[in-house]
Amino acid sequence: MSRKLTVLLSVMLVSALLLGACSTAAPAEEAAPAVEEAAPAAEEAAPAAEEEVLSGQLQLAGSTTVQPLAEVLAEAFMDANADVVIEIQGGGSSVGVTSAGEDTVDIGNASRNVKDSEMETFPNLVVHTIAFDGIAIVTNPEIEIPTLSEEQVRGIFSGAITNFSEVGGPDAKIVVVSREEGSGTRAAFEELVMEYKDESGEKVMDPIAETALLQQSNGQVSTIVSTTPNTIGYLSFGYLSDAVKGVAIDGVAPTVENVKNGTYGIFRPLNMLTNGEAEGLAKAFLNFILSEAGQAIVGEDYITVN
Repeated sequence: MSRKLTVLLSVMLVSALLLGACSTAAPAEEAAPAVEEAAPAAEEAAPAAEEEVLSGQLQLAGSTTVQPLAEVLAEAFMDANADVVIEIQGGGSSVGVTSAGEDTVDIGNASRNVKDSEMETFPNLVVHTIAFDGIAIVTNPEIEIPTLSEEQVRGIFSGAITNFSEVGGPDAKIVVVSREEGSGTRAAFEELVMEYKDESGEKVMDPIAETALLQQSNGQVSTIVSTTPNTIGYLSFGYLSDAVKGVAIDGVAPTVENVKNGTYGIFRPLNMLTNGEAEGLAKAFLNFILSEAGQAIVGEDYITVN
């Protein structure tokens, strides 16, 4: 009995020694982390190509209608491009066409279409329409006229109608105020209002009365009409203010909204002109004007090209 017990104890002792040996065996190689520390997903992207830094000077001249809009657009463009200087002068649309055609300015401004004769003289002119602008018939604030037809307007500015009482207004002699020859606003007014088709279907243009008080800019027209009794004139929408009274045409008020919805028909393009395709800084400025940001500025007082 004791012999069997001794053998059993010996077996148990050997088994315990073997088990201990197994438990003290070198641990398995430490498992590699489940995910190696990720290398950067991609090499740090090379910085985007640097934006071209614009610098230099632009000279613009021409239409006094385009001038205030061009000045606001230039201010925004210069704010974004500190090394750019843009200088803008008036002179009228004819000056804008000639200056661009003769390359004496970078961009010419015109508040009308370029005439065929001008394109013959300057065949390299490229027209960039940046906006549309309405032309409003305006009177001194003391004059009350509910509405006028285009035919009545034509009669007033040609001198055929001489008293406001003839068109539903007070008994007062009409004083006509107009722009000078060469003005884009005048040219557009003549084309849109003073020109008509006679009974035979031929185009006829009534001349503006020789007694009209001629002014060199929209601003001057506004000043004269606002301060001189019994006056009537025409203005770019961009110059409308409480100082003058806009007259409805066939019952339709002169507003941007009414031009857009097609009910007010006295409007024209505002153009910038270059001698050949625009390049360099001039191109960058024109691209800005036609961009969403530029057209947002245009839309504050004028009709966008979009």
